[in-house]
Amino acid sequence: MSDMFPPATVRGLMIGFFPPMVKTSSRSRRGENPAKPPLGELAGCPFHDLRMKLTTAGLRPTRQRISLGWLLFSKGFRHLTAENLQDEAQASKVSISLATIYNSLHQFTDAGLLREIAVDGTRTFFDTNTARHHHFLLDGVLIDIPEVAVDLSHLPLPPTGKRIAEIEVVVRLRDAPAP
Repeated sequence: MSDMFPPATVRGLMIGFFPPMVKTSSRSRRGENPAKPPLGELAGCPFHDLRMKLTTAGLRPTRQRISLGWLLFSKGFRHLTAENLQDEAQASKVSISLATIYNSLHQFTDAGLLREIAVDGTRTFFDTNTARHHHFLLDGVLIDIPEVAVDLSHLPLPPTGKRIAEIEVVVRLRDAPAP
């Protein structure tokens, strides 16, 4: 386990990869626990920010969602499969089933925290960048393409009574032949 993220106790549960909550004030207000500052004083704490992100999205911040959310969102924009996330969870000593990971990823997607990208009939990626953009696919890895880099000006008209809801372009790449 990294010295950067020592174990933290939250409501009696040991969570091994969260940064510790630190006391922000040496004075205790009447009736308050000095080690647990008021909510407003935690702004900027990654653990608190993740709990707020889940709550704002309408998701209850359960231990599993917080653990998976930390793994997903603490490393910037990226693309993961459920199996990738399970490997990261195991490496971080987080015990969680693949079924729970799939359920949580779909809940995060439904709440607007992730984008689901189906690249073929057997593989689905989850993207932490929810802004509109497209992807290159090379050797099983997705690479972001800015939305403005793809010209979609000549699309066919949808059938009467229908509208285009979303367009997602996945450009599959392979190595060019040697000259």
